Amino acid sequence: NLFTLPVRGSEGLYMVNGPPGFTESTAFQRDSGKNCKAVAFSKDGSLFAWCNGEKVNIVNVTSAELLRSFDLPKAVCLEFSPKNNVLATWQAYTTAKDGTAGVPNLQLHDVKTGKCLKSFIQKKMQNWCPCWADDESICARNVNNEVHFFENNNFNTIANKLHLQKVNDFVLSPGAQPTKVAVYVPGSKGAPSFVRLYQYPNFGGPQSALANKSFFKADKVTMLWNKKATAVLVIASTEVDKTGASYYGEQTLHYIATNGESAVVQLPKNGPIYDVVWNPNSVEFCAVYGFMPAKATVFNLKCDPVFDFGTGPRNAAYYSPHGHILVLAGFGNLRGQMEVWDVKNYKLISKPVASDSTYFAWCPDGEHIVTATCAPRLRVSNGYKIWHYTGSLLHSYEVPSNEEMWQVTWQPFLDGVFPVKAVKYQAVPSELPSAEPKPAQAYRPPALRNKPVTSSKLHEDEPPQNMKPQLGSGDKPLSKTALKNQRKHEAKKAAKQEAKADANQECTQSSASQNAPQSAVPVVTSGDPEVDKKIKNLKKKLKAIEQLKEQAAAGKQLEKNQLEKIQKETALLQELEDLELGL
Repeated sequence: NLFTLPVRGSEGLYMVNGPPGFTESTAFQRDSGKNCKAVAFSKDGSLFAWCNGEKVNIVNVTSAELLRSFDLPKAVCLEFSPKNNVLATWQAYTTAKDGTAGVPNLQLHDVKTGKCLKSFIQKKMQNWCPCWADDESICARNVNNEVHFFENNNFNTIANKLHLQKVNDFVLSPGAQPTKVAVYVPGSKGAPSFVRLYQYPNFGGPQSALANKSFFKADKVTMLWNKKATAVLVIASTEVDKTGASYYGEQTLHYIATNGESAVVQLPKNGPIYDVVWNPNSVEFCAVYGFMPAKATVFNLKCDPVFDFGTGPRNAAYYSPHGHILVLAGFGNLRGQMEVWDVKNYKLISKPVASDSTYFAWCPDGEHIVTATCAPRLRVSNGYKIWHYTGSLLHSYEVPSNEEMWQVTWQPFLDGVFPVKAVKYQAVPSELPSAEPKPAQAYRPPALRNKPVTSSKLHEDEPPQNMKPQLGSGDKPLSKTALKNQRKHEAKKAAKQEAKADANQECTQSSASQNAPQSAVPVVTSGDPEVDKKIKNLKKKLKAIEQLKEQAAAGKQLEKNQLEKIQKETALLQELEDLELGL
């Protein structure tokens, strides 16, 4: 077996072998304590650490040999540095009873020697862990609204400081040197918030910044670097939507590139931004946004839409590690439907359903997926499922009803360990039936129970569509105004054609359909305006019925009230005839 999945819960901590076996690993000794607070893998997946309420242990994953043990009974967070040199641990900060400052609660341990390199006081659990560059040449942490940089894991001297009026958050770029830093400074007293990109260590004033983007409407931001460290996506959100349109607050999406370019990403549908993810190829990103049913769109680096997935019940997006498959999913308060797409051809591969999922993760092999239902988010039917992206359910485990599962995660691997494979569409064989429970039928009042179901939709779903400009339709991309004018022109053209078609249809109908008296009888006035009014109304109703009949013939499902209208046709015709004969 190539890789493992640690499972942490009230049954203890144990390792499960990955596909195809799914058996419990015998190399790793199960830790049966009910007190396992945290687990962490090193970035390359070779080391594994966990704390069990007594000690923090580090093992070698392949040999399961215990490498280090630290007496840290209260540790609740663990993280390895990218090259496995340092293990960072955090425990809740406590002040002494007499109000004097507590002891440092963030510790950095040398993995090889086991000695503590440095301790810091870190009161907040949020962003507790220092951030390293991938080669560990620099390490940074936010202290009192400024970013402190250490070099080569020497934590006794601060090599650099990035000081702006109030740095709220920062993110280091991934990949090779030179390291870039994205910093967020919230707005105050009418001044806008801004995100700036710097290249380490050039922090001298605004002129030294690689790029700068300021915006209003931001109480908090999420900054996402692409893998090649050429651009950052910023999701800015407010806690409260002043317009009252959404209780999620308001979100906007901004794009900032290290070459100084920046833009607001125009999202064609209003509503919350649920998720934004970079494709690992760094040249595209996918956003899931808009009031339900949400839209999902892939954009390029010019922030132009490349492919629109239409609308559907979804609030999350996940690219596979190689970037060749994209999963759009609806978890949380949605039913757990997943749509698995082939990114190169934009074709739907499968639509499995993982109801009640609180967690989703791609396996580093780019073939398998784990979905899980974990406590405390959901306390019932905890467990995990392992899928192949073609929709087959390969393995499913549910914990006993009195137990809980808190976490499951894949062992990570460095890029390039698993080669990218061609996309399959045929579901891979599985011993498990992937039959999902049938969705509960909508309640129907007793009076309607034996009658045919008329489906009523609150909204029409939009189909997926390719947004790339078609080749041969003009080589130069159009400017925004040109596009606007083109759309107006096309809309006018379509309206004209429709009007023409309607006119033609009416002519042919009136000559052909002698059976409909309203079109065959010439306009005659009775001299009594009341009767004329009635005749006019009846003709209007009959015309509407004709249109409904045409829609039904074209295969459209009609509403109950529409069907009732059609049933009244004979009576209306009779009434019209009587009125006209009375002339």
